[in-house]
Amino acid sequence: MGEVANTGALKGLRVVEMGQLLAGPFCGQLLGDMGADIIKIEAPGKGDPMRVWGQGEEKVQWEVIARNKRSVTCNLRVPEGQDIARQLIAKADILIENFKPGTLEKWGLGPDDLHAINPGLIIARMSGYGQTGPYSTRAGFGGIGEAMGGWRYIVGDPDRPPARMGISIGDTLCATYGTMGVLAALHHREKTGEGQVIDTALYEAVLQVMEGLVPEYDQNAFIRERSGSILPGIAPSNVYTCSDGPFMIGANNDAIFARFAKAMGCPELAEDERYATHLARGVHQTELDILINEWTATLTIDELDALMIEYSIPAGRVYTAKDMLTDPHFQEREAIIEVETEGHGKLKMQNAFPRFSKTQGGFRRSAPVTPGQHNAEVMSEVLGWDAAEIEEKTKSGLM
Repeated sequence: MGEVANTGALKGLRVVEMGQLLAGPFCGQLLGDMGADIIKIEAPGKGDPMRVWGQGEEKVQWEVIARNKRSVTCNLRVPEGQDIARQLIAKADILIENFKPGTLEKWGLGPDDLHAINPGLIIARMSGYGQTGPYSTRAGFGGIGEAMGGWRYIVGDPDRPPARMGISIGDTLCATYGTMGVLAALHHREKTGEGQVIDTALYEAVLQVMEGLVPEYDQNAFIRERSGSILPGIAPSNVYTCSDGPFMIGANNDAIFARFAKAMGCPELAEDERYATHLARGVHQTELDILINEWTATLTIDELDALMIEYSIPAGRVYTAKDMLTDPHFQEREAIIEVETEGHGKLKMQNAFPRFSKTQGGFRRSAPVTPGQHNAEVMSEVLGWDAAEIEEKTKSGLM
């Protein structure tokens, strides 16, 4: 299957991706979408467990996270395999890894060792608790980082235990901050020639998006609690029920609420002392939501959507994947693309993001179907190995 021309901003950069599952590989996906050449190191045999993750009978999540990557296999548990990885990293600009802290060092692939052979190397390290601190050697998954970083405690209904968001947000946040770190480190390297280490912890990535949660407690001894679908004190801003499904409305600004009251056919609500101001609506949030929900229940989603557009109210449908695939805005902006994959044929998936006016990246290469699919291609191109050497390393179990 041919590769699409690379027009991404990171074209010419080589990334070695080590690790598996979500945080490290998602960082690789983001950099690959922007044009970097991603060489993914997998263990011989089954490879990354992400190959069999996802919902539904056909496991296709791999097709997204492994797009734009080339797979090579390497037995990192033996010195000869570690030396193969070392040779690849010596030719790389960036290394991504999400092993338990200390693992690279145990293999002789720690930052000091790698910078000795590749001073400009940027090393993005992702772990549960970071490379230092009393918890650094503990095992950590995304959900644990979400719990420690404050996310899980505030998600869900107040009368139930903490809930999960529905996606692995801790992992993807960690990877996103790791990507930001890599891009900043590239700027530093351009000026100085120096590589460096990016230390990204799952729990700290989550902590970064916790808004005022910590200073609110520090200043006011206020602890945020689970509030379900509402933002406490901000009203109306909720998901309401139409006769045929849910609909999101955010009309909490005073001027917007006045227009919203007219849309409801109740302009007097904007003059009612219980609802006239932002603070008053916050105090009477529950009763206002009940009032609005009684009204929306008399309308279909299409009818309510038309009204919200007419009165310029921030509002919208609550989308499923099925809705996204038929929506004209998604289609016009090509937020979702259909690509030809080697493993599953034609497949729809999210496009590369963000958008660039001059160096737009995107889908260039289908996810590798088998671990080590690109062993011969990469080893000959990057390390100059001939077919005999590749065959010998493969037969010996190193690849």
